[in-house]
Amino acid sequence: MVLIVLAPGPDTMVMLKNALSGGFRGGLLASLGIFAGNAVQGSAAALGLGVLIARSQPVFLALKWAGAAYLVFLGVQALRGALRGNYHAVEEAQRRRGGGFRRFREGFLSNITNPKVLVLYLSVLPQFLDPARTTTWDALALAYTVAVLGVVWLLVLLVFVHRVRAWLERRRVRRALDGVTGTALLGFGAALALES
Repeated sequence: MVLIVLAPGPDTMVMLKNALSGGFRGGLLASLGIFAGNAVQGSAAALGLGVLIARSQPVFLALKWAGAAYLVFLGVQALRGALRGNYHAVEEAQRRRGGGFRRFREGFLSNITNPKVLVLYLSVLPQFLDPARTTTWDALALAYTVAVLGVVWLLVLLVFVHRVRAWLERRRVRRALDGVTGTALLGFGAALALES
């Protein structure tokens, strides 16, 4: 599970996007949103609701398309930021709009609309549970352990980003990072949409 958590994916890109545009607080709020999404998906898997969602083709497809569309939307936002490069005006406008909840929401929605997270829980959790001896509480504890591992890794990355923030705030570096982040988010969205 640690190797899966360490692999860069949409959650990592969303946290980095928010850390670059909103500083430590922005990255922290996005990480907390991702953690909340992970906890909901883990709970659904542990309680048996995940199997119902995964087996209900219309619900699963709707979740998949919503997740792909949201990742593409975030990717386009990052690419627009890279093309414009006018970060101070954008960040000031976001502060006036109260960007805190928006950053939490971005993290939450990027995770909760990603059916791959649910499938991961459904494929990994049962391997560590013995139906004859384990309880629902055991399954929930295991699911929450995975969610905690994920948020700890995001927080480690966030601290690193915060430490090198002065270098990351250079306009050329920031534009390049936004370009890479936007392209990665578009790629994750396309991969999710095209996956059968």
